[in-house]
Amino acid sequence: MQEFWQWAGSYWWLLFPIMGMAGGAAKAWEQGSKRRHERRLETLKVKAQLKTAEIEARALTQQGKRRGPSVVDTTASVAPNDLVARLFTEHDEITGRWLDYELDVAKLIAFPAMSDGRQPLTAAFLRAKRTADALRPTSADAKVSEQQVTEYLQAVGDYAVAFEIAEKDARRLRDSTFTEPERKRLDRAQQLLKVAVDESATQAERNVAYKRVREELDGLILLSDDAVTVLENKVAREISAPQAPPTPAASVGQPSAAPAPAASGPTTPEAAVPEPTTPEPERIRLPRRDEQS
Repeated sequence: MQEFWQWAGSYWWLLFPIMGMAGGAAKAWEQGSKRRHERRLETLKVKAQLKTAEIEARALTQQGKRRGPSVVDTTASVAPNDLVARLFTEHDEITGRWLDYELDVAKLIAFPAMSDGRQPLTAAFLRAKRTADALRPTSADAKVSEQQVTEYLQAVGDYAVAFEIAEKDARRLRDSTFTEPERKRLDRAQQLLKVAVDESATQAERNVAYKRVREELDGLILLSDDAVTVLENKVAREISAPQAPPTPAASVGQPSAAPAPAASGPTTPEAAVPEPTTPEPERIRLPRRDEQS
């Protein structure tokens, strides 16, 4: 050990070039990360343009088949309703796919980046969603100009591509952005969530599991109010689901069995009193033998 310190004392000046090399490596890594982020944004922009062109070309092709060649007046409200309706469908489909992550706590635990606005691609998707929602017409039959349809078409294309890229990135990252203790908390929350909505578990077990899920996710994943409401409804539905079916005698409003029709003609006491198979609503007085004679 003494020899090492003697050697270090003789070559202490090597510390400065080593620090310079380490600083250069850190700077190169930072520049590489910035270039990768710029390439992702460029890819997002190119894919958005391709998606927009595809939607527009498909709409114009179908419109041309029905109407034939025509000249569009960009100053008048002559936007084709079928194009706007198709954009509505595309818009709602992407929003529905996003809500599958936003309202499903199990998916949020498995892919937390989809709800993390600090992720660059998720933030880009949320901005594209806000833009598309703002440019969306009130209805497919609303009077809008050709420029408004073009802007909405571009916004929906950006929205679709941004979601695809954000979803792929979230599935790639999973929980890699968390520390090891945080990943263990996410695993426990995932297991407890299964118990919270398990029909075979007792009511006490489901209640405790639900509270534990909220505690494990506290500080890791921010659940929206809608996601909490959906989860609570699932837990409440599973808790109140197993109930004993009402008995026929105790059921209210059930149709009662109709009394057996009276036999025509003289009958004997044995034939006049059939064996009741179901409870009768009231008793009928039967004639005695001396009264029949």
